[in-house]
Amino acid sequence: MSLMGRRANIMVGVPMAARGVVCGWLVLALLLTLCIDDASTRMPLRRPTVNDRCPRVRAMRNFGLNAMMGSWYVIQYFASTEMFPEYGCMRSSFVTSEGYVTMNFTYVFLDDPDTTFQQGNITWIIPNYGQPAHWVHAESSYEEVYNTYVIDTDYRSWALIMHCAEKTKSERYLSALMLAREQTLGLNVINFLRYMIREKLPQYDINVENMYPIPQDNCTLADGDAFAYYGYINHN
Repeated sequence: MSLMGRRANIMVGVPMAARGVVCGWLVLALLLTLCIDDASTRMPLRRPTVNDRCPRVRAMRNFGLNAMMGSWYVIQYFASTEMFPEYGCMRSSFVTSEGYVTMNFTYVFLDDPDTTFQQGNITWIIPNYGQPAHWVHAESSYEEVYNTYVIDTDYRSWALIMHCAEKTKSERYLSALMLAREQTLGLNVINFLRYMIREKLPQYDINVENMYPIPQDNCTLADGDAFAYYGYINHN
């Protein structure tokens, strides 16, 4: 039976004054049905993504926390939210006290002609002393899950750490830092670090092709400010 035939049967016995109202509702219902069906074919459903969660990271075993402390140059970095190199003259200094680990860091933006000194710090707690290479963001104002892992280090010349933050309304944030005790490294050390980066980081969804070098040259002004900043932090 056609749509018009069904509508005629529905109208039998219905007063004339009410038929216009009934017809109006039927037409409106039909239009809404057509609109909903059409929208459902054009609007893709949001699929769950693994990028909402941090990967399971294997932190360094037999990690010596105190040996990791002190000053480092940050010579390479990766950040999932950045597609171009942005930083230069980046240094960091780690201190630990009463179950907390704090990283004070300084840097300049590469596109800043005045090389204006920037500074910041992050504080973590060690949730499990059986795994001292895993730290969790300690600031109560930070509402998201923020894990930091020491992947590997020889303490004397290099270290590799990574961060992952789970965000409630967007994809997770991943970053990685390659640290060095000196501004320049020997060729053998550089080749070893390149191998280690490619061996360890891709399993944690880090694209090593987007791990950018951080220039450490022409940092005279920034270094002066950085040393003063480190001295202030370490004495308070």
